[in-house]
Amino acid sequence: MNQLSRIPDAPAFSLDDLIRHDRVHTKLYIDPDIFEREIERIFESTWLFIGHAGETPEKGDFRRRTMGRQPVIFVRDQNGKVQVLMNRCTHRANAVCTLDRGNAPGFTCSYHGWRFRLDGELAAVPYADRYGEEFDKSKLGLTPVPHVAEHRGFVFASLNPDVVPLDEHFGPLVRQELDDIADLSPEGHLDITAGYHHLRFAGNWKLQVENVIDGYHANFAHRAYFENVKRRTGTDPSPLGSSSAPATVHSIGRGHGTWDSRPLIAASGRQEQPGNPEWADYVAAMVKAHGKERTEYLLSKQGSHLFIFPNFSYTGVHFRQFRPLAVDYTEFTLFPIMLKGAPDSVNERRLRGHEAFYGPCALGGQSDDLEVFERNQIGLNAELYPWSLLSRGIHLEKRQADGSIANQITDELSNRAFWARYKQEMTA
Repeated sequence: MNQLSRIPDAPAFSLDDLIRHDRVHTKLYIDPDIFEREIERIFESTWLFIGHAGETPEKGDFRRRTMGRQPVIFVRDQNGKVQVLMNRCTHRANAVCTLDRGNAPGFTCSYHGWRFRLDGELAAVPYADRYGEEFDKSKLGLTPVPHVAEHRGFVFASLNPDVVPLDEHFGPLVRQELDDIADLSPEGHLDITAGYHHLRFAGNWKLQVENVIDGYHANFAHRAYFENVKRRTGTDPSPLGSSSAPATVHSIGRGHGTWDSRPLIAASGRQEQPGNPEWADYVAAMVKAHGKERTEYLLSKQGSHLFIFPNFSYTGVHFRQFRPLAVDYTEFTLFPIMLKGAPDSVNERRLRGHEAFYGPCALGGQSDDLEVFERNQIGLNAELYPWSLLSRGIHLEKRQADGSIANQITDELSNRAFWARYKQEMTA
């Protein structure tokens, strides 16, 4: 297709024409038919991040979630097991859970009073005498999602009965990254009880994905924040996001990606939470739990980012869950991370750091990034040049000993990896 040709009007499309090795077509962000196929082929067919087990520490704790367009309940049942159940009464399809979160002894349909236990079992049916002998309560519980699996507290689920095992979806490098996140706690467990916040923007969901592990935008989209940091602290963060920065971005298989920010932190000479007298206590607890060498490694990754295809990201002080609402409207949820076994002052500073850059009224991440996403969506409607270029660093990719592919932190390797996996899932 000529670069100056207009986007074709025909509803049929070929991903071979729309996804190339170094660019992707505007149609992928604005076409409602493609969006519908994404919901079916990706969000209702592969593994999705549902939540963290630390959100529901007590029996009866629940969270209301969505998989594609299908409503589910993420709940810890009466036996202490995490469940993901379809949020649909098996009588007449009413949603039995209408609150975003809470604690309940069970779920009751407000239409006809059918009551379900926390594990989904149908517990009671009003006026059951009017049903015949063929009525079998044991077959009418809330429907469980076909597959639910957990790694270090991170819970994933799939609506596809034939989906590959979660370990295969991850690959060894994703498991390692999740282990490193969990082991930032001296107890090996994260505390996810600080709450969460939802953010929405008028743009396609893939704009958020492309931004997650993109070091190229930082010095431009976040310039005002960086200048404020320099003014207040005397430290200029901008060289850390330049093309000479020592940090790298990695494609770690199956569309997943991560940063290796250890060289960046070492080059900056920064210490985590300087001036906090309890920081030494935290480090001592970490060394006792994990050993000195692993502690040094874990603390050197404080600024790491991780993306797990298609709807999970981690950015050092929080993780996110993406939810596409329409071809040009997206919601994502941010969950601040505290560390079990760490001193209160360490966790408090983590929360303040999250609020300062990523919070709803923050000076950096969301105010800058969401504005950029919405400007992206406006620009995508200019059709005479219908391509988004992803070629930065493509000739400099290097295979690593662990099997990953690496580029410099401002290169677009992670986006190329995402689009390759996207194409695979959409054409499977």
